[in-house]
Amino acid sequence: MTPFPQHIVSVIIPCYNEEESIAKVLRGFHKGMLAKESFYFDLIVVDNNSTDQTAKIAKQAGARVITETRKGKGHALRTGFQNIDPKAEYVMMIDGDDTYRPEEALRMLEPLHNNFCDVVIGSRLSGNIHGEAMNTLNRGGNWMYTHLVRIVYRLNVTDVLSGYFAWKRSVIDELTPHLHAGGFAIEMEMITKMSRMKLRVYSVPISYHQRGGISNLRPFHDGIRILSTFSKNMRWHYIKKADKLEEEAS
Repeated sequence: MTPFPQHIVSVIIPCYNEEESIAKVLRGFHKGMLAKESFYFDLIVVDNNSTDQTAKIAKQAGARVITETRKGKGHALRTGFQNIDPKAEYVMMIDGDDTYRPEEALRMLEPLHNNFCDVVIGSRLSGNIHGEAMNTLNRGGNWMYTHLVRIVYRLNVTDVLSGYFAWKRSVIDELTPHLHAGGFAIEMEMITKMSRMKLRVYSVPISYHQRGGISNLRPFHDGIRILSTFSKNMRWHYIKKADKLEEEAS
């Protein structure tokens, strides 16, 4: 007899041409479901206008597939947030290129489930980077941005450009209306704004492997956008939904 799932986790997987890896990523979460029956993973692949068989393979592997034609990881992620299960208690994001391990999802969820924090970021820099999964340029850039966030935003994190996140559902409901980045600057936007929201954000060590297929990241172009987002959000002030409604009413 299959037990009724106690805690639903909506997993957002933004994808652009990830036909080589998406099935393996989805299978990893199925293994996770068998490992601990108290969590059920609602798998949502956001097909970001792919030109390959990503969407078809994802459907065959059992995921819900949603199309977002506006190109860019930020657009895909926000569309995913708008389609999470109404009963989900937790939300996760993981890249579809098989660089992260879905089997480590339980490690990400445990601090949320025990109310240790509100947000968990999977840290590659404090975890296990396999082989040539992260080159010297990307490692140096990530280290620089991470230390800038720690100093300026006073946030206790160790990898600000990670593609592996977990949130309490209430955080996503409050955060999503404030997200605007269309591309790879979305992680920096989320992290800097979550710091202004005074959320409890912590990192846990994770594994990082060499990706399948070709990377869509443009280090210089995307690096400039990430730096711009970091700088712009220093001036951003958070107003709670309840406070905003009260202001409008008065």
